[in-house]
Amino acid sequence: MTITPLMPVYPRCGVRPVRGEGCYLIGERGERYLDFAAGIAVNALGHGHPHLTKAIQDQAATLMHVSNLYGSPQGEALAKRIIDNSFADTVFFTNSGVEAIECAIKTARRYHFVNGNPQRYKLITFKNAFHGRSLGAISATDQAKMRDGFEPLLPGFDYAKFNDLEGALAKIDDETAGFLVETVQGEGGMTAGTMEFIQGLRKACDEHGLLLILDEIQCGYGRTGKFFAYEHYGITPDIMTAAKGIGGGFPLGACLATEEAAKGMVIGTHGSTYGGNPLAMAAGQAILDVMLEPGFFEHVTAMGERLRQAFEQLLPNHDHLFEEIRGKGLMLGIKMKEPAVSRDFVAHLRDNHGLLTVAAGENVFRVLPPLVIDESHIAECIERLSAGARDYQIPQAA
Repeated sequence: MTITPLMPVYPRCGVRPVRGEGCYLIGERGERYLDFAAGIAVNALGHGHPHLTKAIQDQAATLMHVSNLYGSPQGEALAKRIIDNSFADTVFFTNSGVEAIECAIKTARRYHFVNGNPQRYKLITFKNAFHGRSLGAISATDQAKMRDGFEPLLPGFDYAKFNDLEGALAKIDDETAGFLVETVQGEGGMTAGTMEFIQGLRKACDEHGLLLILDEIQCGYGRTGKFFAYEHYGITPDIMTAAKGIGGGFPLGACLATEEAAKGMVIGTHGSTYGGNPLAMAAGQAILDVMLEPGFFEHVTAMGERLRQAFEQLLPNHDHLFEEIRGKGLMLGIKMKEPAVSRDFVAHLRDNHGLLTVAAGENVFRVLPPLVIDESHIAECIERLSAGARDYQIPQAA
């Protein structure tokens, strides 16, 4: 038998972590890495945060799982706390981001169905988007690398260019249900939606009776310096997905919606065996205990500005490699100049300088540190990044 015990769908590297300490990962040989990937924006409080780990331990000893046939005091309490700090009136808890996307798609379709418009089932989505790898989520992207071999896909999606408001509006027709868009594109290249674009989508939804669905799985939960990234734009969505930082490393996601948008989601329309389990709810509460403390988001903003300034000072010293800085808060990316390849550079930083970052589209590498970093971690990152830039060998053109 040649197949590996773990289904070989990930391009796994040689780093094999066995322990985490704050902003560091420790491999099985004892090597230490500065973790500025944070599980791809998941480990918002770093590794082994005492409040999060204690909450999980205490809840595991009390009650881990019960069926959703029963009442959920734990889920009700966390949902109420999220509602009190966001646009939403109701929350459906999931185990992952892609499950939240599936719930959002169903919520949008069901809304128009109960309004007597079942023909309104199409969502306008955006090129270079990433919403996950379920059949519905890959149908919502135009990227062949995720779609090939999985046809026929779920119908009901049309694709426009990100940050092209005119092009997006031109896609609206009698079958349109709304827009599904990342407030900040992560996998696609760390590109933030422009003010004109995000506000324009909101205006179009209001004018045409459509739903604005924001995917904030990567950019939400404090990552940009606000609780949710939409707060930068002076608008609110109708439906939104959250995950990653919401559990700080514990599997958890959520689909948030207004009362109006969720009017079709009644008993029997959706469900999840594990969704909203008491253990996940304890993790979610612990994350909010920390994030909603006064000054937390201001700290993220300050550290994001400091990290961006450090990048701005670094770039001119390596202008043969680096082109521009992208992103918001502690969701930053650096676009590389060809023939340099961001994926190769990420591997170089990891293997030779103990710095963990993440590749993205458009030849960008992402810097997604824990939200609890301080000045010392930024200085260490810049030291390792600068050393990596100095000894990185650019591939020779063929």
